[in-house]
Order: sequence, then structure tokens, then C-alpha cells
Amino acid sequence: MKIEFTKMHGAGNDYIYVNTLRYPLSHPESLAVAWSRPHTGIGSDGLVLIGPSTQADFSMRIFNADGSEAMMCGNASRCIGKYVYEYGLTDKTTVTLETLSGIKTLQLHAAGGTVDSVTVDMGIPTDMHRVGLGTEYPATEGVYVCMGNPHLVLFTDDVMAVPLSSIGPRLECHPLFPDRINVEFAQITDNDRIRMRVWERGSGITQACGTGACATAVAAAFTGQCNRQSDIIMDGGTLHIEWAASDGHVLMTGPAVKVFDGTIDTES
Repeated sequence: MKIEFTKMHGAGNDYIYVNTLRYPLSHPESLAVAWSRPHTGIGSDGLVLIGPSTQADFSMRIFNADGSEAMMCGNASRCIGKYVYEYGLTDKTTVTLETLSGIKTLQLHAAGGTVDSVTVDMGIPTDMHRVGLGTEYPATEGVYVCMGNPHLVLFTDDVMAVPLSSIGPRLECHPLFPDRINVEFAQITDNDRIRMRVWERGSGITQACGTGACATAVAAAFTGQCNRQSDIIMDGGTLHIEWAASDGHVLMTGPAVKVFDGTIDTES
């Protein structure tokens, strides 16, 4: 079966988006692996399915490049907001999205029929605590933060000197995290600016991670290194994160960009 897809990215974190209201997919795990390959597939960090919901306006399922299913993706949620508005699936600028980590509210910043950026209420971070890692890593301890999916944030004086391709997979599969974990390396460059690089569980090095940016901002405030609002600067772009003092919710604002539309065979 041939299906239509849209490739989009949020701060360089790129996914393949399929509207399953039109094109139901029976084996997204294997399709995510095949289509994510850069030379023989479309090339992406994974596959995102936009579907119906009985609890929200739409639902989102995310499959990483290795076929594993993710609970939440901040960059993908912003892109879904852009998709459903610009492709005429809704005319609302406040959209609710069902994810495996709960209902998220998207505030679309639209003008002239186009959505340039989206603010996502990412909910309340949970289970924040320091984690001792030993001396074989760039930092002897990290901060664990759950943003609907698990993150380990390590602060370093020079984030560009971190050998991410070798350290990332070791930390992802560290015995402390039997279900594996997303890993962020962060460098405080100012009181409200943080340079971050990420190793994503199931995808490896990516240009950006929305939940990772949120976890990094929260970890920086939690450890007293930053204010509750900060700009997280990643390889693919910058996200603004606010950890609201009033209710503890994390608000993430950033871009959503369409790359191209295409058609592909499900047997490809």
C-alpha cells in the first residue's frame, strides 16, 4: 500500500509523520526502522503516527529509529500541532494531544494560516534526584528527571569535548537504568542559557530533544545553577523552557518546520 507522509523537524529533531486517520499502519515498529535509515529509507530519527483519540483532539505514537516506542517527544508534539492546523484537521489554536505520558496541551502560534512555533505544556517533572556515576564519566554524578520519559542530565564545563558517540550508549544502558535512559550533557553558559547535547534512547545522537531540553532546564534550576526560565541551545536549534513556580508545570516553546511531503510503499 502506498501512503502519504510528511517529514518535519523541531530544532533539527526530524521525524516522518503519517496521518493514520487516512493511512492506518499495522506494523509501525518495522516501518520505523526501515524508513528511518538515511541511505535506503527516508532518513529520520523515527516515525510519528497522528491518530484519533477519545480523550483529546488527537493522539500521538512515536517509534524510534530502532523500532522501540517512546512515551513522549516534545519536538514531535510541536510538529503535530503545525500538521493538524495547516493540513486542515482542525481550526483550533489550542489543541490537546493524547500521548503515552498523558494529555498534553499545545498552544499554536499561527499567523496567515501558518504555524511557526508552538508552546507545549509538558506537565510536572517527577522523581528528580541526584545519581552517582563514578569517575569514568565526564561528570561523577547526574540528575535524574522524568518528563514522561526518563532523562539523565550531566553538567560539564565543555559540552563539545564530550565523546558523545562512545559515552552516550554506555550511559543509556547503564545498570542503574534497566529500561535504558535518555542522556543530556549540559554546559551553563549564562544564568539563563544552557548549551546541550543529547543521546536519545533508541535513536542515538540527535540534533535536539524536547523532553531532554525540559529535563535539562529543570535539572539546572533544581541544582541552583539557573533560573526557572532558560534557553536550551542544541545542535539543531534553541528551545525556551519555563518551569512555572505557580503550578510546577514545564512550558516548552520552539519551532516546527515542514521539510517535504512524499509517498512511500509500506513494503519499502
